[in-house]
Amino acid sequence: MPDRAFIEPRLAELYDPLDPDRGDLDVYAALVDKFGARSVLDIGCGTGTFACLLAGRGIAVTGVDPAAASLDLARGKPGADRVRWVLGQAGDLPPLQVDLATMTGNVAQVFLTDEEWTATLLAARAALRPGGRLVFETRDPAARGWREWTRERSDEHTVVPGVGGVRTWVELTGVGDDLVSFRWTYVFDADGAVLTSDSTLRFRTRAEVTASLVAAGYVVDEVRGAPDRPGREMVFVARRGA
Repeated sequence: MPDRAFIEPRLAELYDPLDPDRGDLDVYAALVDKFGARSVLDIGCGTGTFACLLAGRGIAVTGVDPAAASLDLARGKPGADRVRWVLGQAGDLPPLQVDLATMTGNVAQVFLTDEEWTATLLAARAALRPGGRLVFETRDPAARGWREWTRERSDEHTVVPGVGGVRTWVELTGVGDDLVSFRWTYVFDADGAVLTSDSTLRFRTRAEVTASLVAAGYVVDEVRGAPDRPGREMVFVARRGA
């Protein structure tokens, strides 16, 4: 089940206004160009920012996401009519043969069990043409970035067009061996409503991710850093093996 932030319409419509700088997508767009990809599968496409960006460049894009409220917003964006939208998980996709599959943002970390993660990797592999590539990012657990997820560091008030003022902050609710849980709080000026969304992410090491990819039939070509978050993120470029 997706987090409430993505399935509750009132929260889903805040996603883009509260995170307007999507410079994190630049590395993916650059890799689409580098590999000459003409077809892309965006797993966990959310509100469709990346999918619509690629569609505007003439790329054939399929976006899949389990959150209906997020997909509703995606379908309303410019260029959305050129994207094939699928409500569900990667395993729910129709037969595809794409050049590139992506998981941007936190997508790769929402699969908490080995079974969920393996199923997603296998579904992505099935959708890739021979030699096609899977690109995704995951936070480096060695950076312990969750130490900054505090109300003191995150408390912000934003005026959202059509919504009004919204105060937001994040707080940790649990840190285990490789699972980190946190809660986002949203307070709406218009009516004083207070909504929360709980999340858990799994932090896998580079060795763990590499082993999982190899076991799922990939060849890891490269592990690079995210240009906008040096030392914090690992960007994996894996190729579908024979």
